[in-house]
Amino acid sequence: MSKKSGNSKGPSKIASTGRAGSGPKGKRSLNIKVKSAKGRKLSSTLWLQRQLNDPYVQRAKDEGYRSRAAFKLLEIDDQFKLIRPGMTVIDLGAAPGGWSQVAATRCKSETGTGHNKGEVIAIDISEMDDIPGVTTFHLDFMDDSAPDVLKAALRDGGADIVMSDMAAPATGHKQTDHLRIMGLAEAGLEFALEVLKPGGIYLAKVLQGGTENELLTMMKKNFEKTRHVKPDASRADSSELYVLAIGFKNAPANKDEE
Repeated sequence: MSKKSGNSKGPSKIASTGRAGSGPKGKRSLNIKVKSAKGRKLSSTLWLQRQLNDPYVQRAKDEGYRSRAAFKLLEIDDQFKLIRPGMTVIDLGAAPGGWSQVAATRCKSETGTGHNKGEVIAIDISEMDDIPGVTTFHLDFMDDSAPDVLKAALRDGGADIVMSDMAAPATGHKQTDHLRIMGLAEAGLEFALEVLKPGGIYLAKVLQGGTENELLTMMKKNFEKTRHVKPDASRADSSELYVLAIGFKNAPANKDEE
């Protein structure tokens, strides 16, 4: 480990800021072809072509974000107003750092003062470069030691938001991939229940497929409101969704009886 510094509804589709048939901010869709596919598998060629034609990839480069995933959190936060100055945010599965960048800016972990100075703690199994205002741990969140490492880093002992963009390497087997990502989301939820302050928030990536409803049931026991969200920055052909739980109750009665 190295320390670097109510009610469930269908998916809430966040309105696009661009014109129909165009990319973000009204930019036209790109039409770039891979010049040479020699030596590449078809799947690799298709992935590269999709990246080259993804307006969010280009926009991330233009605006200084480390990944297109930053726009997913930006859209979700713009709609639900989750992150505010002075908040403490824990980012699970943070690399390469797009979500941490957004969180640091909006909670003012680098620029704020006094009560308006927030805190961002990030963890990932992959190393990532330092981000101003973010304390980063290079560690697998599923390691037994990880929860205690994160708890020890909390400035005042609790978090306002736990967010997870964790995903296991894809196997190509839909059911297996679904179960793996749901396991990560459930592990993130268990951790969130231990560290969130009253009124806290949990946000996690899942895949459509039915099991996410079981996760929502668990969330409803401990939060005032839960729902699915699919931001525009999530590709339309992807089964990716986010589950959002707002208003942590933090009451012993909500915990399973032993």
